[in-house]
Amino acid sequence: MRRDSAFAEPMMPLFAEDEATAVPVVPETPQGRLPSYIRDHRRRLRDRFLEGGATALPDYELLELVLFRAIPRQDVKPLARRLMDVFGDFNRVIAASPARLEQVRGVGAAVVLELKLIEAAAQRMARSRILQREIISGWDALLDYCRTVMAHRETEQFRVLFLDRRNVLIADEQQAQGTVDHVPVYPREVVKRALELNASALILVHNHPSGDPTPSEADVAMTQAVARAAEALDLTLHDHLIVGRGSELSFRSAGYL
Repeated sequence: MRRDSAFAEPMMPLFAEDEATAVPVVPETPQGRLPSYIRDHRRRLRDRFLEGGATALPDYELLELVLFRAIPRQDVKPLARRLMDVFGDFNRVIAASPARLEQVRGVGAAVVLELKLIEAAAQRMARSRILQREIISGWDALLDYCRTVMAHRETEQFRVLFLDRRNVLIADEQQAQGTVDHVPVYPREVVKRALELNASALILVHNHPSGDPTPSEADVAMTQAVARAAEALDLTLHDHLIVGRGSELSFRSAGYL
């Protein structure tokens, strides 16, 4: 689809070669402990989080808490700020690809693993609210899931949600992945997979990395092609959702279906 524009800290690092080669390690005290200013800073952040939750911390401090586990013997504040400068906000840091993350000075395998674990946990929790549940009556949960999985991606992704005759979600699959403004979609493959899963209905979902969920002409044409293919095989296309950074567009609500 082409667009018009385009908490406890571990005692040891997770990997033998941690980020020490990219970010200098803070010297330990003679007793083998971190300097008090770093220990105190970490304790204060943990206390504020435990007392006030995530809303008690700005994005970069929440990110510091995540980085504490990956880099136990360094001041991680500079790295947290670099990540925020590069990606813009906490969500986009977590959703960034490993390759993009590793381009940031100080990011190594341990940091990538920790960030990707956070992302996987968030997606799994959101997905648990919709899988094997009736989708049409749980539309808000569906939108939350789509935002979690797709809103902060830097490239386009096309997913299909397959439903049974009771509109219960039986499968959620990524069908294609593309560039910043294009992802290839083949209507024949979409309906073929629906038949393989014995699905009765579909919901198409893809994201616009630009943040604007307005459909392009190619988006509309592709959706109409899938609708025709589905109708020919007695499948129902409930909707096509485009996920932007701060909003979503429903093809059915907007009159495209």
